[in-house]
Amino acid sequence: TYEYKGLLGVIYLGVKYEIYPCLIFLGIGATTDFGPLIANKKTMLLGAAAQIGIFAAFFGAILLGFNSFEAGSIGIIGGADGPTAILTTSTLADHLLPAISVAAYSYMALVPFIQPPIIRLLTTKKERLIKMEQLRSVSKTEKILFPIIVTLVVVLILPSCAPLIGMLMLGNLIKESGVVPNLLNAASNAILYIVTILLGVCVGATSYGPTFLALDTLKIILLGVIAFSCATAAGVLFGKIMCVATKGKINPMIGA
Repeated sequence: TYEYKGLLGVIYLGVKYEIYPCLIFLGIGATTDFGPLIANKKTMLLGAAAQIGIFAAFFGAILLGFNSFEAGSIGIIGGADGPTAILTTSTLADHLLPAISVAAYSYMALVPFIQPPIIRLLTTKKERLIKMEQLRSVSKTEKILFPIIVTLVVVLILPSCAPLIGMLMLGNLIKESGVVPNLLNAASNAILYIVTILLGVCVGATSYGPTFLALDTLKIILLGVIAFSCATAAGVLFGKIMCVATKGKINPMIGA
């Protein structure tokens, strides 16, 4: 364990106390439109199916010699979400933070290269050309109630998710309320970008050579590929099932 002092030490407190991931989720919520999800609630099932990638990476990590806490931190890469991976890793296995952060953000950036081959392999051209029908319009009241209800339900079921889900939905509530445009602009732009920079600096500062340049890092990068690939495949395959069930009204590609 290393003690960081000075400016970097102060900045690193944002990671240590799980502040940065929550602030990033605030910005993500402020830039997210949940209208399509509210209008077509069945799409939640696609998101659930894609979580198979997390379990594939988790059990793969166990087989490669990682303990359950380390495997849980590696598996969350399959959630395709950098802040969640960082928060989980800083809680369960902080010594893997640099490797998991690099893997998570690298594969998020490489999604346009990872997903298309898998989609083409698992779908037909006819399925990919399906044009989905226009969704119903979602009222402003629904959009405002959605983040409030989701926060209450999720926090009651899983209190440990309160910081991330709460900030995500708070950001979305700021957006949908339409009464605080300056806060919305700050959360979705300045705060989001500044915190991302600070987070990157912290991850870089903890990338200690002998620890980072190790065999375990290569294993984590490999498992990250497996996590993303399995998540994409599971989402697309479940999309195919929904396509059949709806008689061709769902394009399986949205499962990705």
